[in-house]
Amino acid sequence: MTKSGMNPKVDFYFSKAKKWQEELEQLRMITLDCGLTEELKWGVPCYSFQKSNIVLIHVFKEYCALLFFKGALLNNANGILIQQTENVQAARQIRFTSVREIVEMETILKAYIYEAIEVEKAGLKVDLKKTTEFTIPEEFQNKLSAEGGHALKAAFDALTPGRQRAYLLHFSAPKQSKTRESRVEKCMQQILNGKGLDD
Repeated sequence: MTKSGMNPKVDFYFSKAKKWQEELEQLRMITLDCGLTEELKWGVPCYSFQKSNIVLIHVFKEYCALLFFKGALLNNANGILIQQTENVQAARQIRFTSVREIVEMETILKAYIYEAIEVEKAGLKVDLKKTTEFTIPEEFQNKLSAEGGHALKAAFDALTPGRQRAYLLHFSAPKQSKTRESRVEKCMQQILNGKGLDD
């Protein structure tokens, strides 16, 4: 167990944890034992290799998890990697609900981390779906095709691919057409202003 790789800026995250404190400490030790650099990114412990993000630790109500940034490229020999939602393209999680589970899996977890480091060393990239491969919901397509819709289309096309995808996923999520239409209506001005969903 190594304390040398611990970053004091990250300590507070582990000390403030209420529900999963022991599990988080165990995951921290395992990742540090693999020679990764510990930093705080997006408010959670993130572990990198030569400035490339490899894995982070995060907490949910029902479980805590290791999230591999390029998990889709890992072999997953043990079948333990989970795709959080169908829209998550690259990242994969391994979820835990007890310290015992983590201790028993330590060797496997380290193998996954070392494999993730090798993926990074090899410079492999996840082949992400292009924005054009995402479905444009009918409610949004109607606005783009409507009279005067060319300005909306031009504004949407001018957005970055990530912003376009965020809107398409946001518009597609509701099951009811009325709700989808309402989302489109609410976001039209923001699109015309050249802003992303969360800008």
